[in-house]
Amino acid sequence: MSNNKIKIALVFGTRPEAIKMCPLVKKLKENNNFEVLTIVTAQHRQMLDSVLELFEVTPDYDLNLMKPNQNLWDLSCEILTETRKVFEKEKPDLVLVHGDTTTAGISALSAFYSRIKIGHVEAGLRTFDKDYPFPEEINRVIVDSVSDLMFCPTDRACENIEKSGIKKGIYKTGNTVIDALLYVVENKKANLDFINLNSDLKTILLTSHRRENFGKPLENICYAIKELIEKHKDIQVVYPLHLNPNVRNTVKPILENVERVKLIEPLDYVPFCNLMKKSHIILTDSGGVQEEAPALGVPVLVLRDETERPEALEYGGVCLVGTNKEKIVNKVSELLLNEEKYEKMSKAVNPYGDGKACQYIEKIILDYFDLK
Repeated sequence: MSNNKIKIALVFGTRPEAIKMCPLVKKLKENNNFEVLTIVTAQHRQMLDSVLELFEVTPDYDLNLMKPNQNLWDLSCEILTETRKVFEKEKPDLVLVHGDTTTAGISALSAFYSRIKIGHVEAGLRTFDKDYPFPEEINRVIVDSVSDLMFCPTDRACENIEKSGIKKGIYKTGNTVIDALLYVVENKKANLDFINLNSDLKTILLTSHRRENFGKPLENICYAIKELIEKHKDIQVVYPLHLNPNVRNTVKPILENVERVKLIEPLDYVPFCNLMKKSHIILTDSGGVQEEAPALGVPVLVLRDETERPEALEYGGVCLVGTNKEKIVNKVSELLLNEEKYEKMSKAVNPYGDGKACQYIEKIILDYFDLK
């Protein structure tokens, strides 16, 4: 404890982490009981920086670890050694990490080795398959197993942790991504004219970048889009292409010159939120989008065979379609042609919270350290 304040270090390194952690950084900084440190690994450099700028968060430590074609071994080693240096210097009372990235998994391990208390934001997500998604499933298991405080988005996430044998430090808070999303759509408008959307067409937003979908699965997704464009003349598809060459080298040969398919550069968070709001259907393998889009009333088709977010499936706003071309084509076509089924998905309740997750997390930390 520093100057009778609790020193809290928040560590993150990718755009999705930043989106979900920056609102928490700002919320904790409002509280005079806390001294807040922001540490970024910059596992994703360009995508991270735009989110930091949006939320006006300046890192106290920028480890700047991103390298071209980096692998998990080298990245893990660097995160472990570089966070150790910061932890030894700053001696935080609590380290907060988010989700299931390599940054989260290794930073939590580093904090554990340093004997620092750990809080896991977005705890308890599981597929119970160590290889799917890879390496995220093992990252989140590692973080939960070493954490003292687990901030779970849903009841199911809490139950997953309890089933693993952990009985204390488990709290349902909702997901901070809803805090971030509602802030942006209410306060930040973006000009999307550069995409040249046709207002007479229904927009389908596609995002796919997960490692597990590299190669043939991503090819199947692209061929499904091609068939949908041929089959439905009233749609346009927007695909912000991830910077990873494994994505670009697969997608461009198949979709680059297809009419009504717009391959664009990755979007900053504000235009992406605005584009989600304008979309008729979203196809994605992203975890965050599965949580965000139902809050906007947009049906989500998940390009994976499993999801660690089953609540959205149960509530009806999300549907698994995997990477089978026929299944993707059939489900999208059904939503385009069957108004009743579309309405049912678009009006489903979002199980991921009320936009006050950061407030709940703040109170839990205050109680944990016995502060008013």
